[in-house]
Amino acid sequence: MRRAITIASLAALVSCQGPPARAQGATTYKARLSTVPVDTPMAATITGSGSVTATLTGTKLAVTGTFEGLQSPATVARVHRGPKGIRGPAAFDLKVTTGTSGTISGAIDLTPAQVADFGRDRFYVQLHSEKAPEGNLWGWLLSQESR
Repeated sequence: MRRAITIASLAALVSCQGPPARAQGATTYKARLSTVPVDTPMAATITGSGSVTATLTGTKLAVTGTFEGLQSPATVARVHRGPKGIRGPAAFDLKVTTGTSGTISGAIDLTPAQVADFGRDRFYVQLHSEKAPEGNLWGWLLSQESR
């Protein structure tokens, strides 16, 4: 009888704790880079596509990606913060190949607030080029955990 009570108590304790924390687990985010929608004379110079994967482990963010088909060489790649679908300020610089195709990479230490914002899909990658200095490609980093 005493053993039955102990097992029942243990089961109740475990069920109250909720899902286990993912302290060491990694969360993957992906972005499809596509042209920035613009209604200006520059629209003809904005072409290309790409993809980015970001892996968040604790507060460490590792970003890797590729792009191709730009009209002019890439100049800058950055992670920006903003609600999904709305542009926001640059938060981090990334390394980018200077060319019409190439790679994007970076390793970033995030604050706890930035980690929380990643969980809310509030970051995107934007790639600039010589002929599109205001942005050529962009894509929101979306969690792949629930997909």
